[in-house]
Amino acid sequence: MNQARIGLLVMAAMIAAPSFAHAQKKKKPAAKPAPAAPALPPSAPPVDPAAAGVAPPAGQPTEIDADAPAPGAAATEPAAAEPPTPEPGDLGDICKIDPAACPTMNLAEEAKKDLKEQMYAVQQIYALRRHRFEIQPAWNAITMNDQFVSHPGPVAAFNFYVTNVLAVGISGGYYFNNDSTFNFQTRRAARVAVPLTEYQWQAALNFTYVPMYGKFAGFSDFIFHYDAYIVGGVGAISTRPIAVVDPDNRSFAFDKPKIAFNAGIGLRIFFNRWFAGTLEVRDYIFLDRLEATEVADVPTDPDTWYGETKLTNNVQAQVGVSIFLPFAWEYRLPK
Repeated sequence: MNQARIGLLVMAAMIAAPSFAHAQKKKKPAAKPAPAAPALPPSAPPVDPAAAGVAPPAGQPTEIDADAPAPGAAATEPAAAEPPTPEPGDLGDICKIDPAACPTMNLAEEAKKDLKEQMYAVQQIYALRRHRFEIQPAWNAITMNDQFVSHPGPVAAFNFYVTNVLAVGISGGYYFNNDSTFNFQTRRAARVAVPLTEYQWQAALNFTYVPMYGKFAGFSDFIFHYDAYIVGGVGAISTRPIAVVDPDNRSFAFDKPKIAFNAGIGLRIFFNRWFAGTLEVRDYIFLDRLEATEVADVPTDPDTWYGETKLTNNVQAQVGVSIFLPFAWEYRLPK
């Protein structure tokens, strides 16, 4: 019985609690305190509350600065002065580079002119040849197509370059013939008669053409300049047969000079602008009178000593140098 009474009281309290809560009045929130002015170091000057955006305390007068901007307004900096517009013809920094050109140059007038600049895609030639003399001493080092007789000897050429690639000149040489004792003994033992010829001298009028020019690196960082040339001409050569068929009775004298043509190729490697090393291969072409391979009934008759006339090619390898005069020159470029 008592438990039933207690349960009824708890239920009545639970029902009455929400009604009591809704009947209470709402409390007003407490007023927020005014923000305090920022603390200043002891050495800082006093700050005007109005300028700092802080309201002065109640009861104190407020100072107003008419020149100060309104509170909250963004401070604006004065606009920078614009640079003066350059007048037409003003040289600007060019005068600093070349002061001498300032009084005479007008940019406005110069800008109206057409540009006719020439760009050089190829490097200037290291050694110009135009209107220069070439002295070319050399040595006939190797006879390339005569296995029985060698024809060494000094040669020289003198050329004048009409243009940078075309030259006209003269050349000449003297020969020291070498028919070895071994060849002589072999011919006598084998009874083999091969007509041989020895040369005395040669001279020619030549034309040179230079179609190629270039350079290559050598000795690590040294640059060698070179050119290749073609040479050809016409002249004379003096020869005589070597008595190999009947050397006991025959003795030949140098015959009158014969017309000889020559053609060859060469390479020049420049060590400076006037001195170069040369390597040349030249073929001297002429009609040569050979020794007769048969002995006549009268072996002492000189008219029976000569045989057929044959076209001969004397191919020589020459090694020498080139010296160009004058030593120096001046480039003249088109304007």
